[in-house]
Amino acid sequence: MTLVNNAAAVIAENITKSYGSVHALSGVSLTIPYGTVLGLLGPNGAGKTTFVRALTTLLKPDSGRAIIAGYDIATDGDMVRSVIGLTGQFAAIDEYLTGRENIELVGKLYHWPRAAIKTRAIELLEKFDLTDAADRSSKTYSGGMRRRLDLAMSLFNNPKVLFLDEPTTGLDPQSRIALWQIIKELVAQGTTVLLTTQYLEEADHLADNIVVINHGRIIAAGTPEELKKEIGGDVLEVHVQQISDTARVAALLAPLAHEAPHVQHELGMISIPAVSGAGILVEAVRLLDAAHISIADIALRRPTLDDVFLALTAHGGADAAPAPTTESVDVAPNFFNPNL
Repeated sequence: MTLVNNAAAVIAENITKSYGSVHALSGVSLTIPYGTVLGLLGPNGAGKTTFVRALTTLLKPDSGRAIIAGYDIATDGDMVRSVIGLTGQFAAIDEYLTGRENIELVGKLYHWPRAAIKTRAIELLEKFDLTDAADRSSKTYSGGMRRRLDLAMSLFNNPKVLFLDEPTTGLDPQSRIALWQIIKELVAQGTTVLLTTQYLEEADHLADNIVVINHGRIIAAGTPEELKKEIGGDVLEVHVQQISDTARVAALLAPLAHEAPHVQHELGMISIPAVSGAGILVEAVRLLDAAHISIADIALRRPTLDDVFLALTAHGGADAAPAPTTESVDVAPNFFNPNL
């Protein structure tokens, strides 16, 4: 076993995976430099978890190649597993073991010496603020504690690359922010992270670079700021007083935008790309006043990753046409390389 290519922490080339007629992955290629966080975004069923499972050797891709910390997932699976950590969508802990016993179990699976296992368990319990609960059954842990324990277990072997598949799903805001801080500290110490998440502010806060995937294909990539600029400036947001007016306001303001407004009927909210800057706010107020429509709030704000995500996946339903191939994606240099 020799290092194949150690130029980046993760190098994936044209990874494909199908389940019958369903193409979960259709040629996904990307590179993650050491010591950075890649946010992998996409709607449910886009292929995010399938991609993570392929890179972590939990499933075999139909074709393509991936190198993790210098090791090929196809020929050096054992070495790949020795240099990675994985936290899935659900905490993978044994509820009948204590927190300490869960961590020590991982050490036994790695065949560490007994003394070293106990020392490492103490270190991780302290790092993740679980010392006081270390000898309690983990089934008594809160959601945040279970997530911290799960992450502690995935870090037992000091992995070079950490895969986090929606790690904060279901956590309260305080627990989520605490976990963000832990991830930032790990990256500062040199860990490389691939993060999938449903929380766009999470990706904005943590990710150095972002890839958006839909229908198993990459449809956009770049830094958070680059992707925000792609949707064209500020966003006009209107909250109507009466939800029944939502569709009427959307139709009324549609001529002010170069694309259809994004409408959330259940919230009575309409979002419109503001290509004309502050002028759109004045014009919108004039139109709404002339139509005698009462609004709860109207504001012009900078775009967020939520806006990027909605703009990129607005037509990404099951009946939509296939997304662009990876070769057509305009991405940041030194981050995504379609010619790997």
